[in-house]
Amino acid sequence: MSVQNITQEDFNAVISSHNKVVVKYYADWCGACKMVAPKFKRLSGDERFDGVTFTEVNAEQNEAARKAGGVNNLPFFAVFKNGELIEGSATSKEDYIVSMINKLS
Repeated sequence: MSVQNITQEDFNAVISSHNKVVVKYYADWCGACKMVAPKFKRLSGDERFDGVTFTEVNAEQNEAARKAGGVNNLPFFAVFKNGELIEGSATSKEDYIVSMINKLS
């Protein structure tokens, strides 16, 4: 599966129409966001996470989506199950991102 880049308009529809969603919040100027991007893309293709929708949102351009995830730093990851926020964290550590995704099971 690939990572979908979504906008403010898509955000609510995506998290409500998919049971398991992980969102990466980023900014174009964020170096750590760029460094974690290949890891996140690789995770999106990992068979352990079949059924999980992987998305990314530009945090600077999508204020309501940023607030929905509780973003307080970048890069920031949030996992949503059945439209509800399960957990969010500012991290670039792959192991922690995996542990967050596993909470969707």
